[in-house]
Amino acid sequence: MISIEEAQRLITRGPYYQWLGLQVVSLDADAIEVRATWREEWVVNPGTRHTHGGILATLVDLAADNALLSRLGHAVPTIDMRVDYHRAALPGDLVAKGKVVKFGKRFSVCEAQVYDQDGQLVASGRGTYYTAEEK
Repeated sequence: MISIEEAQRLITRGPYYQWLGLQVVSLDADAIEVRATWREEWVVNPGTRHTHGGILATLVDLAADNALLSRLGHAVPTIDMRVDYHRAALPGDLVAKGKVVKFGKRFSVCEAQVYDQDGQLVASGRGTYYTAEEK
């Protein structure tokens, strides 16, 4: 299993994830928890001040995909993903929790939930990820 520090390094290699202000909170064999630091640029409508759904979908995919990190040591391609939006995410940090549902030799299924700063579920989803070894 990789360390939280190594997971942090791997996840924040890309500029988009750096921009999201991600911090790995916890990591185990089949799960990950990541905190995203809220940014004003996430606001989709200045009147309602809720976070754009694309940010929530990104966090679902990020947490679901990286739930596989301890097993594989790297992120993998997303084959398919579904996101459900449960309530508006208002300004404040978000926490994404991902877990492996089924690990397979070629494809794996993972799910994730995104919570607002009050612990309310704002989005959830499930994805299929390509986990076959590269040849």
